[in-house]
Amino acid sequence: MELRIKGMVCQHCVEALSRLLREAGLEVESVEIGRAVISHTLDDGELKMLDSLLAGIGFSRAKTADEMMVERIRQTVIEHVRHPEECRLNLSSCLEEHLNTPYDTLSRVFSATEGRTIEKYCIAQRVEWVKELLSYGEKTIAEIADITGYSSAAHLTRQFKSVTGLTPTAFLLHPTPRRSLAEV
Repeated sequence: MELRIKGMVCQHCVEALSRLLREAGLEVESVEIGRAVISHTLDDGELKMLDSLLAGIGFSRAKTADEMMVERIRQTVIEHVRHPEECRLNLSSCLEEHLNTPYDTLSRVFSATEGRTIEKYCIAQRVEWVKELLSYGEKTIAEIADITGYSSAAHLTRQFKSVTGLTPTAFLLHPTPRRSLAEV
């Protein structure tokens, strides 16, 4: 049985969901961002129990076709942001190619469901990746700009400040608590 899971954004989410499913006694075949496959079909009672467990770690099941499409969009955007070397297409072309759906349809469904554009979600994902790289303290802002696909350190800094209200340097000096997965 395939489950589409809302709220997953990184490998830590994959690990948390894998652990939750195993602890719930489910035989897990695979887990990736936005998706889990278990060995058997769950009845309504098991699905309610699973929904409760998922809510406890900040996730939920995508139940409608639009919710499932949004999760596929999120997953593709995360891959596009985190692995720019694998996809040199612009974001809209990348989404159309991976999801085999016209971009205007994807954009309309995403905006109606999420209350923000795909582009704003993409920027939020890039900024979260920048935060992660900054927190390691191993790279300069210029190196992080290059890794994350910004044209310059100045461009990264402008976009980072517009999203977070802080410059990257101020962020390092005054780290903020991690945002809820639903906010990213």
